[in-house]
Amino acid sequence: MSLKIKIPLTEEIVLKLRAGQRVFLSGTIYTARDEAHRRLSELIEKGNPLPFNLKGNVIYYAGPSSTPPGKVIGSIGPTTSSRMDPFTPKLLQLGLKGTIGKGKRSDEVKKALVEFRAIYFGATGGAGALLSRYVKRARVLAFPELGPEAIMALEVEDFPLVVINDAYGGDLFLEREKWRR
Repeated sequence: MSLKIKIPLTEEIVLKLRAGQRVFLSGTIYTARDEAHRRLSELIEKGNPLPFNLKGNVIYYAGPSSTPPGKVIGSIGPTTSSRMDPFTPKLLQLGLKGTIGKGKRSDEVKKALVEFRAIYFGATGGAGALLSRYVKRARVLAFPELGPEAIMALEVEDFPLVVINDAYGGDLFLEREKWRR
């Protein structure tokens, strides 16, 4: 069963979601890749404010391609999530409620998703041009010098996702492996 949900994500919403469930997400999400995560981590360590409030929000591990004329954004496909694993537990502890990417997460991240009641969504890799159609507005929010890896605020409508890891320890990749046997 698919579910339409809106940001900010509340604990009530997160606890309704299960691994394997299809979701259509609407609201503002924030892009951040490797270097942006390193910089966020430095800001946290120094006690400096972050460029956006983590509480109830979602980070999309993506960096768009150049924006074609007449479009809101270029191709915006997910990147490999495991590269952000060293930073994710701390962000979840500070109130982040969801991440979007592709691929498996570390055991440490999966444990933090349960502990802090958060979700890891999967976006379809290789479908960045299609996913850009769900972005209604886009603006650079922080670290513009990083180019496509700058933190962006994306207003999305019915962005198609699948719950990969839920707040109960469910893992779509493990479920898939069971069925393969």
